[in-house]
Amino acid sequence: MNTDGFEKPRLLPWVGPDGKPAYVIAEPERPGPVSRLADAVEAAQMDMAETLLGHARQLVGELGPGELRYLAAQLTHALTDILRIARRVRS
Repeated sequence: MNTDGFEKPRLLPWVGPDGKPAYVIAEPERPGPVSRLADAVEAAQMDMAETLLGHARQLVGELGPGELRYLAAQLTHALTDILRIARRVRS
């Protein structure tokens, strides 16, 4: 708990309707439904990133330009998600 009596806001693994970062304030010892959902979303995002990376390693030399663009877009999205998780964990 911070010195002002409030928990530090947790960055959520999705953005709000306006495209800005979304946060929740919750007790780490007693996570609420939003925190549990965020944990599940983060786990799915990490699994997706790991799967995409595995496919990229196998296929990068065999793909055509359109397929490479698609793979790059998906990897960019996954990396964005993973960086959001890393920033939350680091702070």
